[in-house]
Amino acid sequence: MASGEVTDVGVRRRGCCGGGVFPEPSFASWGAYGSALLETGPRLRDRLTARSHADVEVHAVRDRSGAEMRRELNWWDLAWFGVGAVIGAGIFVLTGQEAKEAAGPAVVLSYAVSGLSAMLSVFCYTEFAIEIPVAGGSFAYLRVELGDFMAFIAAGNILLEYCIGGAAVARSWTSYFATLLNHHPNEFRIHATSMAEDYNRLDPIAVVVIMLICVFAVMSTKGSSRFNYVLSIVHFAVIIFIIGAGLSKAKLSNLTDDFAPFGARGIFAASAVLFFAYIGFDAVSTMAEETKNPAKDIPVGLVSAMVLTTVVYCVLALTLCLMQPYRDIDADAPFTVAFTAVGMDWAKYIVAFGALKGMTTVLLVGAVGQARYLTHIARAHMAPPCLAVVSPRWGTPVRATVAMLAATACIAFFTDLGILSNLLSISTLFIFMLVAVALLVRRYYVTGETSNTNRNKLVGCIVVILISSTATASYWGLAADGGWAAYVVTVPAWFAATLYLQLAVPMARVPEKWGVPLVPWLPSASIFINIFLLGSIDGKSFMRFSIWTVALLAYYFFIGLHASYDTAKGLAAEAAVAKVEEGGRKATEITG
Repeated sequence: MASGEVTDVGVRRRGCCGGGVFPEPSFASWGAYGSALLETGPRLRDRLTARSHADVEVHAVRDRSGAEMRRELNWWDLAWFGVGAVIGAGIFVLTGQEAKEAAGPAVVLSYAVSGLSAMLSVFCYTEFAIEIPVAGGSFAYLRVELGDFMAFIAAGNILLEYCIGGAAVARSWTSYFATLLNHHPNEFRIHATSMAEDYNRLDPIAVVVIMLICVFAVMSTKGSSRFNYVLSIVHFAVIIFIIGAGLSKAKLSNLTDDFAPFGARGIFAASAVLFFAYIGFDAVSTMAEETKNPAKDIPVGLVSAMVLTTVVYCVLALTLCLMQPYRDIDADAPFTVAFTAVGMDWAKYIVAFGALKGMTTVLLVGAVGQARYLTHIARAHMAPPCLAVVSPRWGTPVRATVAMLAATACIAFFTDLGILSNLLSISTLFIFMLVAVALLVRRYYVTGETSNTNRNKLVGCIVVILISSTATASYWGLAADGGWAAYVVTVPAWFAATLYLQLAVPMARVPEKWGVPLVPWLPSASIFINIFLLGSIDGKSFMRFSIWTVALLAYYFFIGLHASYDTAKGLAAEAAVAKVEEGGRKATEITG
């Protein structure tokens, strides 16, 4: 009977589409589902502490997609994917908004702070991508180190990040396309006066662009890579033109007369929003499964892309602030208006063309990355497992690509860019913080090897790091005119916890191929900076984030928990049967 149950689970898991949207035993009938709901408490306790294993993610979970993704990418592809994923709507849209309203010419420093935070996260992602080279990215990393529940919360925010990020870029694409044709950015949108203010500019062009990107992403990852770096090279040519032509019209007084009019608070508030401009590099980590030599290609590709991107962002922001006084910068089309103001009206067409190229590559890389995230989430049965199927013909996750881009298109059709950018920054900073925590756990804790004493020390240090970082961010966000008294307590507490972790807790694991340097300082600094930037985001965005989190928890308690529980138990049962069969074979060999 037991073996029959195992076989049934195995068949249901492998034949994911044939068994319906949710093929697990808990959803076999209404009676089975009712029984599963009654066991929510015990199942939740089981999944809260359950951690996957790297080998399970790399082999058993990946095999649920049927066909394998093709290993066709090298460091050159990854570097251009990284550049293409990042340099897009952020620099061409948000720079003007934050320079004019939040930071002034000090927006250059805002980009540097956001770039530092992103670089710390890049290091954390790189080690995981080499050690666990699967399409799931941060979702897979968190399943291994922090368990199923935290991985699911991260998964929901990953999907939100990509949907709203793609929607924001697609709407910006429409704005610059209108500018290129000498129209106002909103002229190509349909004004639905009966709808709410932030949702009444309907954008059919954004939907069409997303549909075309979907076709490219489905057909070939290598083909998408080639298309991406051709567009990126053209984009860089335009950026070089903007910098050269812009600096030829520079006035140093525009920069120095009032460099930081909004003070340090404005610089960090702008950094939190401008983090949107760096979002996308994590998509490259999802391509580890399609990389020829992850240990070599991923560090070179990711780090070089982020260094180049940060330098380009700072130089472009500096150029803009040298061309115009910050008060005169246009919030919607900053570079276009700046060139018109200095008597180079013709240059706005080159700027708009470059912006369109950049946003196209961002959409393309985002489409590739988000589909791979959803594929691995579906492999874990936290989303309908039929979305995990990889097309034998194309070698790409077609269903996941279409599903994600359909959701992105719906959001892009309705929602304003301002709402999208702030919500996106919260979601992304939260995920990057969790990945840094997971890296500390990976380095200092190994099940069955780390003593209880050292485990408790590790937990204590991480708790103090999180609390001190949160207290610093909260005080910064809430005490607008407060002094420095709280920081004298919170910052030394963070420092002391990190130092104690380094000196008092032995490292349990050393990476075999490539590892983050300066552990625990680098991941601890990543946690601190990400949480600090969260403290600079407005309250309404946190309200929207809370609503999304509640919706995620509802899905998890009613569906995701039971699907992942059934899948994990089925996998464990199959592993037990395999051990018994292997033991039987060995016994036969010995007696024979």
